[in-house]
Amino acid sequence: MSDSVGLALLVVLDTLAPNERLAFVLHDVFAVPFEEIAPIVGRTPATARKLASRARRRIQVAAPSPGTDMARQREIVRAFLSASRRGDFNALLDLLHPDAVLRADNAAIGLGSSGLAHGASAVADTLSGRALHARLALIDGVPGAVWTQAGRPRVAFAFTTFAGRITEIKLIANSEHLHTLDLVMINA
Repeated sequence: MSDSVGLALLVVLDTLAPNERLAFVLHDVFAVPFEEIAPIVGRTPATARKLASRARRRIQVAAPSPGTDMARQREIVRAFLSASRRGDFNALLDLLHPDAVLRADNAAIGLGSSGLAHGASAVADTLSGRALHARLALIDGVPGAVWTQAGRPRVAFAFTTFAGRITEIKLIANSEHLHTLDLVMINA
């Protein structure tokens, strides 16, 4: 269980902005005072304190539990794909955590994706009506989605969920990275 929680924390830390992550880790893990963190992140001590506080809140909200129900995650992803296909902005907002993040690798950006979107509204706006041909899949054993072209995976949608809401979506289109993923299509 300790390994699962440690891995979950790493996943959540990866969703933080670099300055948030740095302020949080330096202060909360290594007890570095905010006066010393401020010049490292190029901010005032008060702003460094706010960065760490924001990171702490996001970690508390987004940290996935090791016993998360896979069937529930699958239903969340299925509902997200359905809402995206219909262009149902409000349904997408209901499925997204207010601080949800969308990240796309450079290959996905080259295919027309936005590189980064912060907040439920921005993520919903980016993906509304865009998952027309994405199919439900398991990505390394976790529910997600895959868009294929000519039977070949082109983009993997890796979802992170917590408490029934999506906290992060990663769009992976880099062919080398796609080949390292264990992708299993699910007939929905």
